[in-house]
Parts: sequence; C-alpha cells; structure tokens
Amino acid sequence: MLRRLAVMTLFAAGLGGPALAQEASLEAVLACRVIADPAERVGCYDAAAGRLEEAQAQGEVKVITRAEVEKVQRESFGFRIPSLPAFGGGETSGATGLERVTEAVKSVSGAGGKLRVTLENGSVWQQIDDKKVRARDVETAEIFQAAMGSYKMKLDGGLAFRVRREN
Repeated sequence: MLRRLAVMTLFAAGLGGPALAQEASLEAVLACRVIADPAERVGCYDAAAGRLEEAQAQGEVKVITRAEVEKVQRESFGFRIPSLPAFGGGETSGATGLERVTEAVKSVSGAGGKLRVTLENGSVWQQIDDKKVRARDVETAEIFQAAMGSYKMKLDGGLAFRVRREN
C-alpha cells in the first residue's frame, strides 16, 4: 500500500517544465510494474507513457538507437567532452566507451617531419612526436588510446606514433 501511494504521489506531482522532464522517464514507466491492482497499473502506465510522449514532443526526452550512439562515439573519438553522457552501460575505459577506431584515410600531409592525417570521416589528427613514419599511399588509420589520455596512430598497420585530434 505504501509503495502504491509513493507511485501515485510521484505521478500526481504535476506536468510541465522540469517536473515533466523528471517524471517522463523509463524509470517512471517501469515503476508501474509494482502496482498489484490491474486497473491502477494500467492507469499508471497510461499516465507515465503520456508524460513520456509529451516530453519527447517538447524536446525534453530523446530516444536514440544503438547505431546513433555508436556514430556519436566514433565521431567524438579523440575529444574530451565531459558533458557527453556515457552511453552503452558496459564497462569501458575512455570518455566515449571506445578504445580504438579504424578509419579510411583521405589525405596525409607533413611539415617539419610531423604528419597531419585527414580521415574520410572529417577528423584531422596531428602527429606530436618525432618518429619518422612512412606515409605514402596510406589507406587506413588505426587510432587507439595510450597512456594518460593520449592517443597513438598506426597507418596501414605500421609504426605507432603519438597524435592529437585537431578537429
């Protein structure tokens, strides 16, 4: 009975603004499962789903697919974005959950022995160490996390060198 009262109080708190965003959640929908009376449970589900639908229409809630999450993770790989939520729920290291990516190379240029690698996805990586790296007719770049938040790159499986993402 106390649990039912708590659930009913949660849903009676009102609609609109921050309260709507707070109550319009998957947790609010799932909380309805504990209600024993079928009519009350259906009413709870209807109310929670209605708030969720309204919050989505107002832009307070967005449902995203795993493919969309993976796309954001790949596109943001190499950037420190503390406000980007950690999606996926698995145990991973790194801000995006990815530890390495392999992408097609669009172009490689170099000045002063430092390579600048532009990938097909639009990201640009700058070499930050002094290693001499073969960079002729390069097709793929593998970028992976290294020590203390740094990154390394291998071009076509060659020698790893330190890089920093420029854009």
